This record gives sequence, structure tokens and C-alpha cells, in this order.
Amino acid sequence: MLESGTGQISPEEQQERVKASFAKRGLMTTLGATLEGVSPGMVEIVVSPNPAILQQHGFVHGGVVSAIADSAAGYAALSLMPADTGALTTEFKITSCTCGSERILARGRVVKASRTLALARAEVFAKTEGQES
Repeated sequence: MLESGTGQISPEEQQERVKASFAKRGLMTTLGATLEGVSPGMVEIVVSPNPAILQQHGFVHGGVVSAIADSAAGYAALSLMPADTGALTTEFKITSCTCGSERILARGRVVKASRTLALARAEVFAKTEGQES
């Protein structure tokens, strides 16, 4: 529901907006990524390693890690934006290390949001037996 004159929608509607947009992302489907959590300013995306997304040393490819990190940060920003706007990455930097795990979790959080730009940070964790590293 729109709040009068603000273009803002409720957190529940934002969550549905993010879920609907994510469902349309062919790359996320190709990677086997799933939306694990959505709340205002925070989104979690998970991918389970499988042979199709591993690099030659058996680790999840950096491109996969980058894609879920970028998407988690972008959707975190979208979750705070007015209904008639969208999110687009304008700058992106990734620092990574190699790791093996049962699942890879990207957690995007909005650090600061203004009228035209949101600064979001994504952290990616290897998740094994419920532990994040």
C-alpha cells in the first residue's frame, strides 16, 4: 500500500517486490541461487556448490560469488526504494579468498541511502554445518 504522496510501500510489499524481481533473474536460476531472507535494507542470497559453478580447483567460481554479492547489495537497496524506482549498480569492488563449504551466503545491507543513491555492502560467507566463515 502506498503511503499518501510518498511513493513508499510497506515492508511486506517491498519484500514481495524483491521476491518477484528475483524470480525473474535468469542468472540466479542458472546459478541455482535462492533468496534466503528479505527485510528492509537487508537481503540474503544462497548458492550451493555444484559442478556447474565450480572453477578448476573445485571452489565456487569468483564470478558466481560476485554475482550473488552484487545481487544481494542491489536488492537490499531496492528494499528501501520507492515503488516507482529501481536499483542499478554504479560501482562494484570485490575482495575474495578461496574456500569450500556446503553453501555460499551473500548478505547485502544498506549502509546509507539518499534520494538518488544507496551505498550497500555485501559480505559473502562460506556456510558449513550452520557456521559462517
